[in-house]
Amino acid sequence: MRKWPTQLGRLAVILGCCAALLAGCGKKADQPAVSRGQVIARIGNEVVTNQELENEFRWANVPAEKQKDPEIIRQVVSQLVVRKYLLQQALASKLDREPGVLLDLLRSREQVLENAVVMRTARSKSPTKAEIDRYIANNPAKFAARKLMQVEQIAFPLGPSTQSVIDANRDAKSLDEIDQQLTAASVPHGRQNGVLASGDLTPDLFRSIEARKADDVFFVRSGPNGVFFKVKAEEPRPLEGDAAANLALQLMRADAVKAELGIAAYSANLEAKFEGEYAQIMQRGEGKKD
Repeated sequence: MRKWPTQLGRLAVILGCCAALLAGCGKKADQPAVSRGQVIARIGNEVVTNQELENEFRWANVPAEKQKDPEIIRQVVSQLVVRKYLLQQALASKLDREPGVLLDLLRSREQVLENAVVMRTARSKSPTKAEIDRYIANNPAKFAARKLMQVEQIAFPLGPSTQSVIDANRDAKSLDEIDQQLTAASVPHGRQNGVLASGDLTPDLFRSIEARKADDVFFVRSGPNGVFFKVKAEEPRPLEGDAAANLALQLMRADAVKAELGIAAYSANLEAKFEGEYAQIMQRGEGKKD
């Protein structure tokens, strides 16, 4: 019981230091932005700069040709103005000093820096033209043998109650039957036509589709949803030239990012020294992976 005040005191010191660190970083970040960027709006003591607007375009993936569109500018600037206004309200209420909020701010800072170092490392290993050509040749379903498939599909949110329906319909031959079972199980779902590109499928699934029979139904997981689908038609749609090279570069960079994250995870676990009960917990976790 006597240790409790000491622990609280340590937490207060740690959070106080974190607050000072964030405040210092905030000042350093704000001052260059105002001096370098043109101020396009003022909200009390806060400003919106042209540099911040351009950064919002980057985050939203707004194409360069759309960045001069008055309607898009109005939308993005309005969002920035609201953010700055609410920032003022939060600072006036001293929310930035609350332990929970402060920890969230630190977490956001760590995530931004984590992504920055991974992206920089991945981009520093830019593939050569020969490597891009080899990637294209090794992935025909994404490029030379690429196909677009017209499908009829049933999509539904995945959950504990849907696994039994998925298992029962592994060998289904009719979307009508699956539709009826989902309805009987009170699982919300939608049925519609769609398009799938062979390059978006796993090699095993694409091979299964290529060898399909007329009544075969397939199942895939797509994010939080499950999708049963039947292929109705397909047509060759090869990707060649600059379009193929650009897509290959994007895919290779995504693979490079995954590789860097894997290396970082391995290195971090080698360097980490877990303490107390967490040493045993983490050691057991590593044993299960083996």
